[in-house]
Amino acid sequence: MIGSLFSSTIFVLFVIIALGFIVGRISIKGITLDVSAVIFVALLFGHFGIVVPAELGNFGMTLFIFAIGIQAGPGFFSTFKSKGKTLAGIAAVLVLTAAVVALAMKYIFGLNAPDTAGLLAGALTSTPGLATAREMTGDSAAISYGIAYPFGVIGVILFVKLLPRMLKINIRDEEAKLNADRKELYPDIVAHAYRVTNPLIAGRKLQDIMLRQNTGAVISRIVRDGESIVPHAGTVLREGDLVKIVGTPVSHERVAEFMGERLNGELPFGEHVELQTGLVTSKALVNRTLGSLNLQRNFGCVVTRIRRSGIDLAPSPSLALKFGDKLTIVGRKDSMEEVLQLIGNEGKRISDTDFLPIALGIALGVVVGQLSLSFSDGFAFSFGLTGGVLLTALVLSAVGKTGPVIWTMSGSANQLLRQLGLLLFLANVGTAAGQGLVATFMDSGWSLFVSGFFITLLPMVVATLAARYFFRINLLDLLGTLTGGMTSTPGLAAADSMSDSSAVSVSYATVYPVAMVLLIICIQIVSLIVG
Repeated sequence: MIGSLFSSTIFVLFVIIALGFIVGRISIKGITLDVSAVIFVALLFGHFGIVVPAELGNFGMTLFIFAIGIQAGPGFFSTFKSKGKTLAGIAAVLVLTAAVVALAMKYIFGLNAPDTAGLLAGALTSTPGLATAREMTGDSAAISYGIAYPFGVIGVILFVKLLPRMLKINIRDEEAKLNADRKELYPDIVAHAYRVTNPLIAGRKLQDIMLRQNTGAVISRIVRDGESIVPHAGTVLREGDLVKIVGTPVSHERVAEFMGERLNGELPFGEHVELQTGLVTSKALVNRTLGSLNLQRNFGCVVTRIRRSGIDLAPSPSLALKFGDKLTIVGRKDSMEEVLQLIGNEGKRISDTDFLPIALGIALGVVVGQLSLSFSDGFAFSFGLTGGVLLTALVLSAVGKTGPVIWTMSGSANQLLRQLGLLLFLANVGTAAGQGLVATFMDSGWSLFVSGFFITLLPMVVATLAARYFFRINLLDLLGTLTGGMTSTPGLAAADSMSDSSAVSVSYATVYPVAMVLLIICIQIVSLIVG
């Protein structure tokens, strides 16, 4: 009976996962492996000849990478603009250091071209790199790749897990710093009341004083003679009007110059005006600008703030709406229900999981990964399964909507798919690597093993020193850059589990394409030099 159980893929898979979670919760001096422990349990099972099929591993990796791309997409392009050059530079340092170390190992141990190229691909766990190594040097590159790959997986996991302790940096402090930096880019939106005392604006229409254009703030309502008024472009301000204005702290400094006296306390809404919040769940509104809805003219309502991905945004007319945006709306009671129906406001749709975008997105990603770009007779490049799915998910998530298809996922659905995919992938990678690890090591001796060890470790050390002491980047950005530069999906999983911030996955997605392309070029150059 026991034999039949261990011949069952389903039984073995979930035993590995269960044991992995048990081991992952063991704390040694405050350090736990969390979900990463699954791969160590899988290595042991693989050593005894028990292997989770590669199809399950590829399926899991695809789900994991697609979920990461969908999550990281909205912040990817803004991060690339602000920090992309720095992070890509660190990743380039990492890959180039790996190539230099591989060449050094060749001369120290007298390695041949297939061994050197295979070690470089395996140490950075790159399947496209292995394909390039085999094309350049022959099938024997797979042997050294197989020796370097397990430590390429395990070494990155252990390095990122131990790095905060080695640098004596608290993860929560780094999250707080990132949040502070984000607040500089996206300041909190606050509301204040003012009394109109400036004679230069009294008696003028709102469209003439251009408050939004000059300060970035929005008037949500005006109280005049005890009655609340929802403002519109033709509303004339009077001296003594009480005005509620919403904007950033900086915009309020400018508002005071326009209006006059700032008041304490709240302004009454009155009988005919109310404040509501509503969710954008109507597919027809996704990617439409706020100004195109004409809420003020059509419904007598004003959007005072928009909350997206935990950030409050100023309601500019040119701001494109996204699925799941939370709008704060002030307007007439008799028309508020119509406004909420217009934007959708169906909370259940936010939590529902539509598998059509997931299936279409992954299928398109596989196609992108199969495309081959030829730059010359000696150089052809394709993104492979991982790169194709990741890049596709990033672009689709940033686009947001294509026709009736909305490229998004609820937070709970994303977390579930990401966790499930990761577990399948780690179980397969671990059992496959553990199956022939001891035998291959006994046949090949210490030279290839030691070479793989240094090609994996030294580049991460060099990149960490450069990142912390020259570029001074945040630790979470560093973790994502290291795992992306090493093209390590298990490493990303280990780093991602250490923080609630999306910074790790965004940095990984930022540098991964750069690292993958540069590694392929380096493998070709190393093969030519050694050959």
